[in-house]
Amino acid sequence: MCAHVLVAEDDEMQAELIRRSLLAEGHTATVVHDGRAALDAARRLAPDLVVLDLMLPVIDGFGVCRVLRRDEDIPVVMLTARSEEDDVLLGLELGADDYMTKPYSPRELMARIRTVLRRSGRGAVADRPEDPVARAGGLAVDPVRHEVRCDGAPVDCTPAEFEILLAMVAEPERVFSRRQLLEVTRGTDRASTERAVDVHIMNLRRKIEADPRRPVRLLTVFGVGYKLSGGRG
Repeated sequence: MCAHVLVAEDDEMQAELIRRSLLAEGHTATVVHDGRAALDAARRLAPDLVVLDLMLPVIDGFGVCRVLRRDEDIPVVMLTARSEEDDVLLGLELGADDYMTKPYSPRELMARIRTVLRRSGRGAVADRPEDPVARAGGLAVDPVRHEVRCDGAPVDCTPAEFEILLAMVAEPERVFSRRQLLEVTRGTDRASTERAVDVHIMNLRRKIEADPRRPVRLLTVFGVGYKLSGGRG
């Protein structure tokens, strides 16, 4: 499936993480940060699915879902930091197709989105066979099979290392700060710190670099963070 997904999330870092994950899955994404913008974008763009945070400013997620169900027929996956049963039930009663409680694994969210799209019949079949694998710099990261290959050879990664590679392979040459990479690992490594990101990078270099002391793939951008060198493909 190749779908257009509207992401309504007021936390910009979380929204960016979802956007990158969607791109790695072969989808397109539009991001907004408040409920009114979500409704305007839904009417204007007619997306295949909406990822909807409950705690949006201007109009909250409950209000957005209520209007979408009244005026549109767009599947909704709700995100909530509130795990109370009443909130979840209200979201489902308003017509949400699925929900996830924060913090969550981006990989699990993508799996939920695939299920909802398949069930709803939304999205278009791509011109080529479905290939969710993200590739760059000699690396191939498969978010469905949770597999990593480097120059064709399998690489054994921890969950946090996998999420870091998935984010970086989706956007080669982009410089990620330690804080951004920490957010990437939140669903798998909740006790992590920015210093722990350096350890994850060091361990990844041991696995994917010919000489970890002189990396050519995972590069340090001094004073900023890290980037994956190498184009797509």
